[in-house]
Amino acid sequence: MTGPTQRTTPAATPADERAAEALEAEQRLAEQQESARGGGRPDWSPLPRRAGLKPSVSPLFSLRTPISAAARWTLAVLSFAIPFLAWVALSVSGAVDSTFLPSPAAVLKAGVDMASTGELFDDLWTTTQRVLEGFGLAVLISVPLGILMGTFTAGQAFFEPLIGLLRYLPASAFIPLLIIWLGLGEPSKIAILFIGTVFFNTLMTADVVRGVPHSLIDVSYTLGARRGEVLRKIVVPHSLPGMLDAIRVNAAAAWNFVVVAELINSSAGLGYRIVRAQRFLQTDKIFAVLVVIGLAGLAIDVLLRLLRTRVGKWAA
Repeated sequence: MTGPTQRTTPAATPADERAAEALEAEQRLAEQQESARGGGRPDWSPLPRRAGLKPSVSPLFSLRTPISAAARWTLAVLSFAIPFLAWVALSVSGAVDSTFLPSPAAVLKAGVDMASTGELFDDLWTTTQRVLEGFGLAVLISVPLGILMGTFTAGQAFFEPLIGLLRYLPASAFIPLLIIWLGLGEPSKIAILFIGTVFFNTLMTADVVRGVPHSLIDVSYTLGARRGEVLRKIVVPHSLPGMLDAIRVNAAAAWNFVVVAELINSSAGLGYRIVRAQRFLQTDKIFAVLVVIGLAGLAIDVLLRLLRTRVGKWAA
C-alpha cells in the first residue's frame, strides 16, 4: 500500500521575494507620506497630540451644561447687584459730579415726586398706549406676511427683496416725511413705531416659519391633509413659539423708537418727560424715567415669555 499523497508548496523564487519587498516598501512610503500630510492636505501640518480633556470643576464653565436653580437665581441677582453697587460707589465717592450722575437716593426721590403728582403715571400710560398701537399694528401685518413668505417660495421671492431693502432705512429718517404726510399729531408717532418694527418682525417670522421640518409637511400630505389644514395645524402651531420670541425682541425695539416718536411735538409721554428734564439739567428725573421704561419693558417681556411657555410647552 502506498502512503497518503502529500501536497507540496513550490518554493518562492528570488523574483517573487524582490516583488514582495518592493510592495512593502511602497506601502511604508505611502503611510509615511499620508502621516506627513496630516489627513491628505499637503499644506496642513499634523495636529499636535494633546492630553484628554479634563472635566470642568464647575458646571458654570462647561459648555451647554445645565445649572441648578439656586445658581441661576444667584447669577440673576448679581447681574443687577453689580452695576447698582458700582453706581452707588461712584456717587458716594464723588468721582462723578451729581449733576451728571445722581445718586440712587436722588433718583428714587425724583421718581416718588413725579409719581405723587400723577405725571409719571400719565406719561407711562401715554407711552404704553403708543407702543401698543404702533407695535400692535406692526404685529398684525408682519405675522401674516411672514407666514406667507416662509410658507410659499413665491411669496418669499416677491416680498423679501423689497422688505430686505426697507429694513435698512432708519425710522428717524422718515420723521420729516411723516410730519408732512400725517401732521404733528398721534398718527405720525404711531407711524414711526410701525416703520421701525414691521420689517424686522416680518423677516424674523418668515425665518421661523421656514424652519418647520419638511418631514412634518410631507407626512401630513401623506395622511390626506389639505394645504389649508397643513398651514393651520402644522405650520402655524410649530412656528408659534418662535414667532413670540421675534415679537419679544422687536417689542424692545418699539420702546426704543417711542422716545424718538415723542420728540415730535409731544405734550405727554416718557420720552417727552426726558427731553423736558434735559432742558433744565434734571438728570435725576431722566434716570427715574429710564428706570420706569426699563421696568415697563421688562414686564412686557416677562408676559410674552410666560405666554410662549404656555402655548409652546413642547418647544425647546
